[in-house]
Amino acid sequence: MNNDFFKHAIALTGGIATGKSTVCNLFKLHGFLTIDADKIAHRLLDENSEKIATMFGEEYVENGKVIRKELGKIIFSNEENKLKLEALLHPLIKDEIYKESRVFEEQGKPYFIDIPLFFEKMHYPIPKSLVVYTPKELQIKRLMDRDNIKEEEAKLKISNQMDIEEKKQLADLIIDNSSNLKNLQKEVERVIGEIL
Repeated sequence: MNNDFFKHAIALTGGIATGKSTVCNLFKLHGFLTIDADKIAHRLLDENSEKIATMFGEEYVENGKVIRKELGKIIFSNEENKLKLEALLHPLIKDEIYKESRVFEEQGKPYFIDIPLFFEKMHYPIPKSLVVYTPKELQIKRLMDRDNIKEEEAKLKISNQMDIEEKKQLADLIIDNSSNLKNLQKEVERVIGEIL
């Protein structure tokens, strides 16, 4: 793949419940373009709902839409299922991200690609990365509140990802989301100052 593809791209990543979506929305408010890998994945799931039904069972699809919550249960708990789904989705997600970034590159200014597992998977040749950081204790608490789950389940979900401290070490840019929204807005503005 040609590296001119992502010349102006910045991979936006972090951990589950560290505030990536909020940060993405703040960048959008400042007029930045963003590509959301999760949104692409959800759309592709529905577009491939027949394949999902064949691979995992009819009960995971309703009216041409994948029941993500149910499918998630057998994906998170089973490595083989996870790999099967990734083998189907990842190449499609990749194609879509390449397609969208080609359009954004023409504008000649920084844009963000929100890839939750940027450091773990998918290996995009994106030169710069930005991590939305939250200390682990806070991450667990936010996830429990957000998904209304117990601490054990929150810890399990978080353990499926690379440790947030490790990601922080690997990042070119860091947004600290350990305080409140006002502070987060300041952090976003600081990063914009650094990239423009």
